[in-house]
Amino acid sequence: MENNYFIDSDKLSESALRKKHELENNPSGRTNHMEYMDGMEKINSDIRDKIISAMNEYDYNMYTPEDVRKALQHERCTVEDFKALLSPSAEPFLEEMAEKARLETRKHFGNTVYLFTPLYIANYCENYCVYCGFNCYNDIKRMKLNTEQIEKEMKVIADSGMEEILILTGESRSASGVEYIGEACRLARKYFRMVGLEIYPVNTDEYRYLHECGADYVTVFQETYDSVRYEQLHLMGHKRVFPYRVDAQERALMGGMRGIACSALLGLSDFRKDALASALHVYYLQRKYPHAEISLSCPRLRPIINNDKINPLDVHEKQLCQVLCAYRIFLPFCNITVSSRESESFRNGIVKICATKVSAGVSTGIGDHESKYTGKENSSAGDEQFEINDSRSFRQMYNDMSAEGLQPVLNDYLYV
Repeated sequence: MENNYFIDSDKLSESALRKKHELENNPSGRTNHMEYMDGMEKINSDIRDKIISAMNEYDYNMYTPEDVRKALQHERCTVEDFKALLSPSAEPFLEEMAEKARLETRKHFGNTVYLFTPLYIANYCENYCVYCGFNCYNDIKRMKLNTEQIEKEMKVIADSGMEEILILTGESRSASGVEYIGEACRLARKYFRMVGLEIYPVNTDEYRYLHECGADYVTVFQETYDSVRYEQLHLMGHKRVFPYRVDAQERALMGGMRGIACSALLGLSDFRKDALASALHVYYLQRKYPHAEISLSCPRLRPIINNDKINPLDVHEKQLCQVLCAYRIFLPFCNITVSSRESESFRNGIVKICATKVSAGVSTGIGDHESKYTGKENSSAGDEQFEINDSRSFRQMYNDMSAEGLQPVLNDYLYV
């Protein structure tokens, strides 16, 4: 599969350039992506094997229009029905899928749409993931917020009315240790009713510590469930270890987190297979941990600094809509998040059909929420992970949802 993911090398040092070329051009020189590194916890679970087995066996070209019709007629969507709805044969049935998805969404969620804001507190990274703006070989402005800066950003966001925050870091234990993230969680609990994390995967005891610090849920992007493609895209760092990443959500639940979110980054590999794997990940976790609040995200690739050619492979809005509708029909109780990677018009439409959660007032840079929310420039802010596509503020998003007859929800969880 041809791609244009690799970053511009003009600004790399000579030694870094040599290492980068070695990783890209000499696969035998890379570590085994299926072998755990020191300190990585192994758990006794069969979920990963079931996901990968089903994905590898999935031949979406075998499904016919008749299979799709039957799937849409069934009151309960089976795994086989879901596979049919993800297939190319389902594309002509998109209107019927959207209507069925809309009815399922209204049945279980009414007209509510949840709003949250991500806060990036550091962009240092020790991984070389060739499609990511934070990767260790990309020449960007790095920054890590201290506790005073984190609290200042959180106060700005909270003053806007937002009650749920998602804390993100680059994947660097040395720059953004678990204790540092834990302190950010404690600060967040002062200002927000719901605190999520999107950080590097950690062990069960570390998830338990972060939960005790105030984190409610954990999001992990698997990126792609295709282990061969995964190896080609993740050339260095802890993220290279495929099985440790797949098992992250389960370790989070074992550590006491109330909820988790699963996702593939559509466009890295065969999006239909990755969509199947993501949904099955949710399906199997929900059956094993019925108390957990489990969500799905459905992001597509976006351009990054030093590479504006990064875009999803063959995943256009029509295909994305098909995946999202299939998710809702198969997993009617699952929260589905559509991020600011997508356009304003797409997000306005999809929340009327199947999405139940959207981000607002988004910045993927470091330390620039004050400038974004108040207009005060911050020349020291760190660079962004990727380009966003919907830059609406929280208030604008709230008003737009309300004007469409939807009910924006800031929080629905009470601590007693």
